[in-house]
Amino acid sequence: MLKRLLFVVVIAYGAYATYTSRPVEHNPGILVKDAPNQREIVATPFTHKGYQVTPLAEFSLEARILGTERYSLGRESDLSPVDLALGWGPMSDSAVISQLSINQSGRFYHWSTPRLPIPKQAISSHSANMHMVPADTQIEKALKNLREGEIVRLAGYLIRADAADGWHWVSSLTRDDSGNGACELVWVKEISRRTATL
Repeated sequence: MLKRLLFVVVIAYGAYATYTSRPVEHNPGILVKDAPNQREIVATPFTHKGYQVTPLAEFSLEARILGTERYSLGRESDLSPVDLALGWGPMSDSAVISQLSINQSGRFYHWSTPRLPIPKQAISSHSANMHMVPADTQIEKALKNLREGEIVRLAGYLIRADAADGWHWVSSLTRDDSGNGACELVWVKEISRRTATL
């Protein structure tokens, strides 16, 4: 009897985990019209987890989540346990996204397609892989609970992080670059879904 109950609990948990982590589906159409907002600032550095963090710009955006990836290895994971691949404008449209194969690995976001649904430059300038640096444990938990397809709002800073031994990690300050160093390093102090505050 106990084995049967345990079996039912395991199956129920597996079904729940699958249900709550499945991608959120949307009908075709642009879901997020506006590009991220950014304003460069001069701000006082502060210490976080032994690193000196310097805000470079105020930053906020609403975007569709194209993918999420957690990291626990490597120095970067001390600061950023989660990367989000985010899209806005045409890259929030299911009609476009459904024609792309999207994945994340090694702190990068990759896409491929046998046939471009929109110009390559439009894909690059309306999407980005962003390294999330949560301001506290509540923000970290919220970031880790996000699902592909959700519309998320984030606010905080684009930052530079420096260690005492000379190691550093610097955010990109433009959405028009690509390749190594092109990702945003985002200090997240506010986060919400479009339908519910986290």
